[in-house]
Amino acid sequence: MSALLRMSSLGGFGSAHESRLTPPCAGAVLATVDWGTATSPIYQAHDGGVAIHVWVDETRPRNQGASLTAWELGHHGVRHTVIPDNTGGHLMQHRMVDLVIVGTDRVTANGDVCNKIGTYLKALAAHDNGVPFYVALPSPTIDFSIDDGIRQIPIEQRSADEVTSMTGRTADGRIETVRVVPLGSPTANYGFDVTPARLVTGLITELGVLEPARAALASAFPERSLRAPRRHGASDPG
Repeated sequence: MSALLRMSSLGGFGSAHESRLTPPCAGAVLATVDWGTATSPIYQAHDGGVAIHVWVDETRPRNQGASLTAWELGHHGVRHTVIPDNTGGHLMQHRMVDLVIVGTDRVTANGDVCNKIGTYLKALAAHDNGVPFYVALPSPTIDFSIDDGIRQIPIEQRSADEVTSMTGRTADGRIETVRVVPLGSPTANYGFDVTPARLVTGLITELGVLEPARAALASAFPERSLRAPRRHGASDPG
Protein backbone atom coordinates (compact mmCIF):
# COMPACT_ATOMS: atom_id res chain seq x y z
CA MET A 1 0.00 0.00 0.00
CA SER A 2 2.83 2.46 0.74
CA ALA A 3 4.08 1.96 -2.81
CA LEU A 4 0.71 2.95 -4.22
CA LEU A 5 0.48 6.03 -2.03
CA ARG A 6 3.96 7.08 -3.10
CA MET A 7 2.96 6.67 -6.76
CA SER A 8 0.02 8.98 -6.12
CA SER A 9 2.28 11.84 -5.06
CA LEU A 10 4.38 11.44 -8.19
CA GLY A 11 1.63 11.57 -10.77
CA GLY A 12 2.72 14.95 -12.14
CA PHE A 13 -0.64 16.75 -11.82
CA GLY A 14 -0.83 20.40 -10.99
CA SER A 15 -1.75 22.40 -14.09
CA ALA A 16 -3.93 25.43 -13.60
CA HIS A 17 -6.61 24.13 -15.98
CA GLU A 18 -8.58 20.91 -15.84
CA SER A 19 -6.38 17.88 -16.55
CA ARG A 20 -7.96 15.50 -19.05
CA LEU A 21 -6.82 11.89 -18.98
CA THR A 22 -7.57 8.58 -20.59
CA PRO A 23 -6.70 5.30 -18.77
CA PRO A 24 -7.11 2.08 -20.82
CA CYS A 25 -8.23 -0.55 -18.32
CA ALA A 26 -6.89 1.43 -15.37
CA GLY A 27 -5.59 -0.53 -12.38
CA ALA A 28 -8.58 -0.15 -10.14
CA VAL A 29 -9.62 0.08 -6.50
CA LEU A 30 -11.39 -3.26 -6.56
CA ALA A 31 -8.21 -4.91 -7.83
CA THR A 32 -5.65 -3.35 -5.50
CA VAL A 33 -7.63 -1.99 -2.50
CA ASP A 34 -8.27 1.65 -1.59
CA TRP A 35 -6.39 3.60 -4.28
CA GLY A 36 -5.68 1.43 -7.34
CA THR A 37 -2.56 1.74 -9.48
CA ALA A 38 -3.26 3.78 -12.62
CA THR A 39 -6.19 5.42 -10.84
CA SER A 40 -4.15 6.22 -7.73
CA PRO A 41 -2.57 9.45 -9.09
CA ILE A 42 -6.02 10.48 -10.32
CA TYR A 43 -7.63 10.12 -6.90
CA GLN A 44 -4.76 11.82 -5.10
CA ALA A 45 -4.79 14.75 -7.53
CA HIS A 46 -8.56 15.05 -7.24
CA ASP A 47 -8.38 14.99 -3.44
CA GLY A 48 -5.62 17.60 -3.61
CA GLY A 49 -7.89 20.04 -5.42
CA VAL A 50 -6.70 19.52 -9.01
CA ALA A 51 -9.55 19.71 -11.53
CA ILE A 52 -9.60 16.43 -13.46
CA HIS A 53 -11.74 14.89 -16.15
CA VAL A 54 -11.18 11.25 -17.10
CA TRP A 55 -12.12 9.74 -20.46
CA VAL A 56 -13.01 6.14 -19.54
CA ASP A 57 -12.66 3.51 -22.27
CA GLU A 58 -15.49 0.98 -22.18
CA THR A 59 -12.75 -1.71 -22.33
CA ARG A 60 -14.25 -4.36 -24.54
CA PRO A 61 -14.86 -7.21 -24.52
CA ARG A 62 -15.62 -7.41 -20.79
CA ASN A 63 -16.39 -3.70 -20.34
CA GLN A 64 -14.40 -3.25 -17.13
CA GLY A 65 -14.05 0.46 -17.84
CA ALA A 66 -17.75 1.06 -18.41
CA SER A 67 -18.84 -1.06 -15.47
CA LEU A 68 -16.02 -0.89 -12.89
CA THR A 69 -13.72 2.09 -13.52
CA ALA A 70 -16.66 4.42 -14.19
CA TRP A 71 -18.37 3.24 -11.00
CA GLU A 72 -15.22 3.77 -8.93
CA LEU A 73 -14.52 7.24 -10.35
CA GLY A 74 -18.12 8.27 -9.78
CA HIS A 75 -18.02 6.88 -6.23
CA HIS A 76 -14.92 9.01 -5.60
CA GLY A 77 -16.48 12.12 -7.14
CA VAL A 78 -14.10 12.34 -10.14
CA ARG A 79 -15.59 13.84 -13.30
CA HIS A 80 -15.53 11.30 -16.12
CA THR A 81 -17.09 10.33 -19.44
CA VAL A 82 -17.38 6.76 -20.76
CA ILE A 83 -16.31 6.43 -24.41
CA PRO A 84 -16.03 3.63 -26.98
CA ASP A 85 -12.56 2.05 -27.01
CA ASN A 86 -11.55 3.54 -30.36
CA THR A 87 -12.30 7.17 -29.45
CA GLY A 88 -8.98 8.02 -27.79
CA GLY A 89 -7.07 8.85 -30.96
CA HIS A 90 -9.76 11.29 -32.08
CA LEU A 91 -9.74 13.02 -28.71
CA MET A 92 -5.95 13.37 -28.82
CA GLN A 93 -6.04 14.82 -32.34
CA HIS A 94 -8.41 17.51 -31.10
CA ARG A 95 -6.29 18.32 -28.03
CA MET A 96 -8.89 16.94 -25.62
CA VAL A 97 -6.41 14.74 -23.72
CA ASP A 98 -3.52 16.11 -21.65
CA LEU A 99 -1.94 12.79 -20.67
CA VAL A 100 -2.55 9.05 -20.66
CA ILE A 101 -2.03 6.88 -17.55
CA VAL A 102 -2.31 3.11 -17.73
CA GLY A 103 -1.52 0.23 -15.42
CA THR A 104 0.43 -2.86 -16.44
CA ASP A 105 0.60 -6.60 -15.86
CA ARG A 106 4.33 -6.82 -16.56
CA VAL A 107 7.23 -4.53 -17.46
CA THR A 108 10.42 -5.93 -18.97
CA ALA A 109 13.96 -5.02 -17.94
CA ASN A 110 14.12 -2.73 -20.98
CA GLY A 111 10.86 -0.94 -20.18
CA ASP A 112 8.42 -2.68 -22.55
CA VAL A 113 4.91 -2.70 -21.09
CA CYS A 114 2.43 -5.59 -21.25
CA ASN A 115 -1.11 -4.47 -20.49
CA LYS A 116 -4.75 -4.87 -21.52
CA ILE A 117 -5.29 -5.25 -25.26
CA GLY A 118 -5.60 -1.83 -26.91
CA THR A 119 -2.92 -0.16 -24.79
CA TYR A 120 -0.45 -0.24 -27.69
CA LEU A 121 -2.89 1.60 -29.97
CA LYS A 122 -3.39 4.30 -27.32
CA ALA A 123 0.38 4.65 -27.01
CA LEU A 124 0.74 5.05 -30.78
CA ALA A 125 -1.96 7.72 -30.83
CA ALA A 126 -0.37 9.52 -27.88
CA HIS A 127 3.06 9.44 -29.54
CA ASP A 128 1.67 10.77 -32.83
CA ASN A 129 -0.10 13.64 -31.09
CA GLY A 130 2.54 14.59 -28.54
CA VAL A 131 0.51 13.42 -25.53
CA PRO A 132 2.57 12.09 -22.56
CA PHE A 133 2.01 8.37 -21.97
CA TYR A 134 2.69 7.16 -18.41
CA VAL A 135 2.52 3.71 -16.85
CA ALA A 136 1.76 3.43 -13.12
CA LEU A 137 3.03 0.30 -11.38
CA PRO A 138 4.36 -1.13 -8.14
CA SER A 139 7.99 -2.17 -8.74
CA PRO A 140 7.40 -5.95 -8.35
CA THR A 141 5.68 -5.71 -11.75
CA ILE A 142 9.12 -5.22 -13.33
CA ASP A 143 10.49 -8.57 -14.56
CA PHE A 144 14.26 -8.28 -14.89
CA SER A 145 14.49 -11.79 -16.35
CA ILE A 146 13.09 -10.73 -19.74
CA ASP A 147 14.29 -8.09 -22.18
CA ASP A 148 11.99 -8.16 -25.20
CA GLY A 149 8.30 -7.97 -24.37
CA ILE A 150 7.07 -8.62 -27.90
CA ARG A 151 9.24 -11.72 -28.35
CA GLN A 152 9.23 -13.14 -24.83
CA ILE A 153 5.75 -12.49 -23.41
CA PRO A 154 3.11 -14.87 -24.79
CA ILE A 155 -0.30 -13.27 -25.22
CA GLU A 156 -3.30 -15.10 -23.79
CA GLN A 157 -6.21 -15.98 -26.04
CA ARG A 158 -9.32 -15.67 -23.90
CA SER A 159 -12.73 -17.27 -24.32
CA ALA A 160 -14.65 -16.44 -27.49
CA ASP A 161 -17.77 -16.00 -25.33
CA GLU A 162 -16.37 -12.68 -24.09
CA VAL A 163 -16.56 -11.34 -27.66
CA THR A 164 -19.71 -13.04 -28.90
CA SER A 165 -21.86 -12.16 -25.87
CA MET A 166 -22.53 -9.11 -23.70
CA THR A 167 -24.03 -8.93 -20.24
CA GLY A 168 -25.91 -5.95 -18.88
CA ARG A 169 -28.82 -4.67 -16.85
CA THR A 170 -32.25 -4.42 -18.45
CA ALA A 171 -34.61 -1.48 -17.92
CA ASP A 172 -36.43 -3.43 -15.21
CA GLY A 173 -33.19 -4.24 -13.35
CA ARG A 174 -32.57 -7.81 -14.52
CA ILE A 175 -29.06 -8.97 -15.52
CA GLU A 176 -29.19 -10.57 -18.97
CA THR A 177 -26.62 -11.94 -21.43
CA VAL A 178 -27.25 -11.58 -25.15
CA ARG A 179 -25.32 -12.71 -28.23
CA VAL A 180 -23.98 -9.90 -30.44
CA VAL A 181 -21.98 -11.88 -33.03
CA PRO A 182 -23.66 -13.98 -35.76
CA LEU A 183 -23.59 -17.73 -35.23
CA GLY A 184 -20.76 -19.27 -37.19
CA SER A 185 -18.51 -16.18 -37.26
CA PRO A 186 -15.02 -17.02 -35.91
CA THR A 187 -13.63 -14.78 -33.16
CA ALA A 188 -10.19 -13.95 -31.78
CA ASN A 189 -9.85 -12.59 -28.25
CA TYR A 190 -6.28 -11.59 -27.37
CA GLY A 191 -6.16 -10.47 -23.75
CA PHE A 192 -3.02 -8.29 -23.78
CA ASP A 193 -0.60 -6.46 -26.02
CA VAL A 194 2.93 -5.10 -25.59
CA THR A 195 3.81 -1.41 -25.85
CA PRO A 196 7.49 -0.85 -26.74
CA ALA A 197 9.47 1.26 -24.29
CA ARG A 198 10.11 3.89 -26.97
CA LEU A 199 6.42 4.91 -26.75
CA VAL A 200 6.39 5.29 -22.94
CA THR A 201 7.08 8.70 -21.42
CA GLY A 202 7.79 7.38 -17.93
CA LEU A 203 7.13 4.62 -15.41
CA ILE A 204 5.49 5.93 -12.22
CA THR A 205 6.84 3.81 -9.35
CA GLU A 206 7.22 4.14 -5.59
CA LEU A 207 10.74 5.53 -6.22
CA GLY A 208 9.65 8.20 -8.66
CA VAL A 209 9.03 8.54 -12.38
CA LEU A 210 11.63 6.35 -14.07
CA GLU A 211 12.84 6.28 -17.64
CA PRO A 212 11.64 3.12 -19.42
CA ALA A 213 15.17 1.84 -20.03
CA ARG A 214 17.37 -0.95 -18.62
CA ALA A 215 19.94 1.40 -17.10
CA ALA A 216 17.34 3.46 -15.23
CA LEU A 217 15.45 0.43 -13.93
CA ALA A 218 18.61 -1.42 -12.91
CA SER A 219 19.89 1.67 -11.11
CA ALA A 220 16.63 2.03 -9.20
CA PHE A 221 16.44 -1.66 -8.26
CA PRO A 222 20.04 -2.96 -8.39
CA GLU A 223 19.58 -6.05 -6.23
CA ARG A 224 16.65 -7.36 -8.21
CA SER A 225 18.39 -6.61 -11.48
CA LEU A 226 21.52 -8.55 -10.49
CA ARG A 227 19.61 -11.54 -9.09
CA ALA A 228 17.27 -12.05 -12.04
CA PRO A 229 18.11 -14.92 -14.42
CA ARG A 230 17.98 -14.07 -18.12
CA ARG A 231 15.27 -15.79 -20.15
CA HIS A 232 15.65 -16.21 -23.88
CA GLY A 233 12.29 -17.75 -24.79
CA ALA A 234 8.66 -16.95 -24.17
CA SER A 235 7.53 -16.63 -20.55
CA ASP A 236 4.11 -16.57 -18.92
CA PRO A 237 2.95 -12.97 -18.32
CA GLY A 238 1.57 -13.99 -14.92
